[in-house]
This record gives sequence, structure tokens and C-alpha cells, in this order.
Amino acid sequence: MKIKKIAALLLAALMTLCGCAADGGIKVRSLDLKEKNFKTLGRAYYSDGGIYCALSGTGVEFIFSGTACSVTVTGDSNSSTPSMADNHARIAIYVNGERVIDDMIDSAVKTFDVFESDVEEEVTVRIIKLSESAMSTYCISDITVTGGNVRPAPESDVLIEFVGDSITCGYGVDDEDRDHHFSTKTEDVTKTYAFKTAEALGADWSMVSYSGYGIISGFTNGDVKISEQTVPQYYEKYGYTWSENPDFKPSEKEWKFSRKPDAVVINLGTNDDSYCKNIPERCSEYQKEYVSLLKTVRKRNPDALILCVLGMMGQNLYPYVEAAVSEYSAETGDTNVYSLMLDDREASDGFAADWHPTEATHSKAAEKLTAELKTLLGA
Repeated sequence: MKIKKIAALLLAALMTLCGCAADGGIKVRSLDLKEKNFKTLGRAYYSDGGIYCALSGTGVEFIFSGTACSVTVTGDSNSSTPSMADNHARIAIYVNGERVIDDMIDSAVKTFDVFESDVEEEVTVRIIKLSESAMSTYCISDITVTGGNVRPAPESDVLIEFVGDSITCGYGVDDEDRDHHFSTKTEDVTKTYAFKTAEALGADWSMVSYSGYGIISGFTNGDVKISEQTVPQYYEKYGYTWSENPDFKPSEKEWKFSRKPDAVVINLGTNDDSYCKNIPERCSEYQKEYVSLLKTVRKRNPDALILCVLGMMGQNLYPYVEAAVSEYSAETGDTNVYSLMLDDREASDGFAADWHPTEATHSKAAEKLTAELKTLLGA
């Protein structure tokens, strides 16, 4: 009897250490941060260290029944440096669709208490990176819940991938002063035309976007091509950042393309225009490389609708977008590629930091894009 009693006590102690009640019900536990346990948002990267988020809009979503949830995030090399405050990652955490956390990752490790209740409830938790990858990354290193029955949130029937620049990142959307400059504090991908379009269509999303980047050149104030700031070179990667986490270098990781998007929306050319300047040979180069990008996108997404858009911050290169689509279709026979000119900003809607679109402008673009995608997708 004594042996049985000692064994029972040891078992109870072991179950307590594991976060389990003696009756087999799960009490407090850290979730196994594996892909199968979550709905993946964007190009989140799973590893032994946790879930790494680089590109705008990356994260996870899950459902659990319980009384509490906390999330621990590990910052990148910028996170502990006060002088880099305008390049820290910005995170949002939602409970049942309500944003309960909106914060900057300004320390090496940060824990957020996102949900607490006196009674057990079934809740949906969504974690989204609001800022872009070039300046900021973080790792979801622990998710602790009090309760049980944890499962991934359901995937939508539709997935849309958005490939773009600062407009898609939501540059300055939370700072409606055109004379202010870049800060990750004022980026919010959920207020962009891209996110709003996905939401309107009830679709999942994936963003591949970088501020100042283009197809042949990044933004320039002169005549020198900024060829290192181009999106196509990173399209097949998890992202790019100069603020590395020692265990995660997204530009060295190949994206799996395991879940194929139903549509790919490309919005690139605003930064190229600063270099092209209506110079015919430069515009022709843009068109040529646009065709190359279309071939890459099609190779990775054989059945996706591809929609090429431009116009929210200038429409000079739009004729070359149309020409690139026509050239690509004529060469390949692929007719599931379209173009759409978005409306430019209006003074009545204001201007965000560095003359970027305000949320009002993003909303108008989303309405137009949503209508077009509904028609093309037959939604």
C-alpha cells in the first residue's frame, strides 16, 4: 500500500510539473509551437526556437477553451537598442476579433497577458506583425494557456497574396502628417488596401512587401539605380531584414509555397518611377523585368489569378504594367493575368507620412480592388 501511495504522489507531482490536473484535464501549459497546431498567417517560419515573423501581416491564429492566455515574444537585434526605436517591430494581438494588444517589441523578451476570465470560455487568438520585415523581426517564443482543447483557427476557402512596397506595408498610415518620416510605430498593415481587400472577401492573406523597393530599382532622389532594393530577388524567400535574429535569416530560407494562393496581386512600380523618370529605355527595362517577375509568380503559383495594379502614389508606369501583362500573355499563352489602375490620392483624404496614402485612401483602393477580384474570381 505504501508503495502504491508513493507512486500516486509521484504521479501527481509529475502531472503538476507538466501542467496537468490529476483527473487528466489540462490546466496551465505552454503550447507546442508547431505548424500543425496553428493557422499560419503569411510567411511565418516555424523552428525549434519558436515561430518567427518577418514580413508584414505574418503570425498565427488559434482557438482554445480556457480561462487565460499569455504570449511571449523575443525581439531581434534592434529590440534592445533605444536609438533604434523607429525600427522596432510592432505587434497586434486579437481576442475574438478585438485588438487587445498593440505594442512595440522594445526589449529582448516581452510577455503579454492577452486573456483572462473567471469562467472557461472558447476564444480565438490572432497574433499579427503590423510592421515590415526590412527593419524588424520577432519570434513568438511561448504561448501559455490555462485550459484545453486548443486547435488551429479554420482556414478560409480563399487565399490572396499581395506583392508590393511601402503602400502594402502601411507606411505611415497611423501618422497623417505628410512632413513626418518613416517609423515602424506608424505602420499598420491591417489598415492597408491589401488587408482590407482580403477582409472584404473573407480571404486569408499573405504579404510580400518592402518599403522603398521596386522591380528594377528602389526609391532614389537621383539618377542612380538602387538595384539592391528590389522585390523579385526575395519573392521566393521568407523575407529580408537587416535586423537579424541570430537564429533566423529570412533571406536564406526558401518559402515552401505549400498552400497556393487563389489570387496574387502585384503592386510594384511606385519606387521604380523615381528612377525611370519617363526615360524610354528605363521604362522598357521595367517592363522587361516585370515580365520576368510574372514568370516567377506563375511558376510558383500555377493556377492563381494574377492581378497587376498601380496608381495610389502615381500612375506614370501603369501603361508599362499593361504592356508587361500583354507581352507575358502573348509569349506564354497564359491569359489568367490582368491589370487594374488604382486611383491616386486625393487631397481631401489627406496624406500620411512622406505623402503616403491615408487609411481613407486605402479604403477607397480596397473597394475598387475588391470589386475587381469578385468579378475575376467569380465570388
